[in-house]
Amino acid sequence: MFDRDVWQEIFNTIKTNKLRTFLTGFSVGWAIFILVMLLASVNGMQNGFMGQFNDDATNTIFIRPGTTSKAYGGFEAGRRIQLKNEDLEYVRQSFSDDVEYISARYYANVTARYKSETGSYNVQATHPDHQAIEKTLIVSGRYFNEADLVNKAKVVVIGRKVAEDLFKKEDPLGKFVELNNLSFRIIGVFTDDGDDNAERGIYAPVSTYQRIYGNTNDINVIALTYNPTYDLAKALEFSGKLEDIMKRRHRIDPEDQAGLYVWNYAEAFDNISSFTAVLRGIGIGVGFLILVAGIVGIGNIMVFTIKERTKEIGVRKALGARPRQIINLVLLESIFITTLSGFIGLIFAWVILAAVGPMFQTPAFSNPSVNASTVITATIILIVAGVLAGLIPAMKAANVKPIVALSDK
Repeated sequence: MFDRDVWQEIFNTIKTNKLRTFLTGFSVGWAIFILVMLLASVNGMQNGFMGQFNDDATNTIFIRPGTTSKAYGGFEAGRRIQLKNEDLEYVRQSFSDDVEYISARYYANVTARYKSETGSYNVQATHPDHQAIEKTLIVSGRYFNEADLVNKAKVVVIGRKVAEDLFKKEDPLGKFVELNNLSFRIIGVFTDDGDDNAERGIYAPVSTYQRIYGNTNDINVIALTYNPTYDLAKALEFSGKLEDIMKRRHRIDPEDQAGLYVWNYAEAFDNISSFTAVLRGIGIGVGFLILVAGIVGIGNIMVFTIKERTKEIGVRKALGARPRQIINLVLLESIFITTLSGFIGLIFAWVILAAVGPMFQTPAFSNPSVNASTVITATIILIVAGVLAGLIPAMKAANVKPIVALSDK
């Protein structure tokens, strides 16, 4: 394999057939380039989709009320469903072994004021468990606790952007902010890796806001996380049970999809995984087909090369060259062209991804890249492709009879 004379012959053959070698090598390099770029694009889409869920626990289920579209249980269609505190407690008690964390969400819009600074923000009034469900990162202070909830404390946790808007360079912890002319003490500041807009929000105890808005027990959403050990099938089964039991509780037709919405992140992740798997398969298929074209091209150039060197091969065999030596010569040439051009395509794709990839940071597409396993797989494909491309021409060269070769014109 490392015979100097053999490699001299290989390089001499490449020099003799520069154009054909370039075109054939280009087809292989282009195939690897396309394959890597397609797989990187699929990874970019998957990263974008997954990034939208980074700020939430992946085992989250949301229960949202709607408006019925069918008459049922003596009620007419068009009835608006309203969730209440009792619904949350019912779910907590009925599925104590399934539920990990659970919280209500009660929404309000407020005008916040601190000294001369004002701004409009969304308030989510929740339970303490909501911090784990939303993966809220407290950068200073704390999240509210059960004592705050029971005492209906007028405390809030504000987003980083809210702190920047209202307090500028001041530390907001312990200070009081007016929300719709009511004074609340700031006990924490949070950040959100998945969504900058979320940092313009405010969290408060749900009991406090229910008391402020007419001493109500209404809630807008129930958010919960289920047992993290559940697989997809068990997670979907659990969300199905939740939907059935809540529809019975609110007398909603089981077939009415508008009366109540139970949304499970597991379904979203399953759909994303299936979608990206299909795209990855298409990308591999397209790259493979282009690679096959390159292999055929290399096979053709090897056939032409052997035809031009028929007499030379005959002389070699007449002087005692073994068929194995002839096969090695042709295979090494094929593998060299394939591997070199393929690695050039691979490096070119890497350079483009390294330069352009960080620029793509959108909700649907983020950080297109390839992992080490893809590179290893591409390398193996290159070597195998080189062997396959040169195998038939090599066998043909090894079977040339010296007497026939020497008489070839």
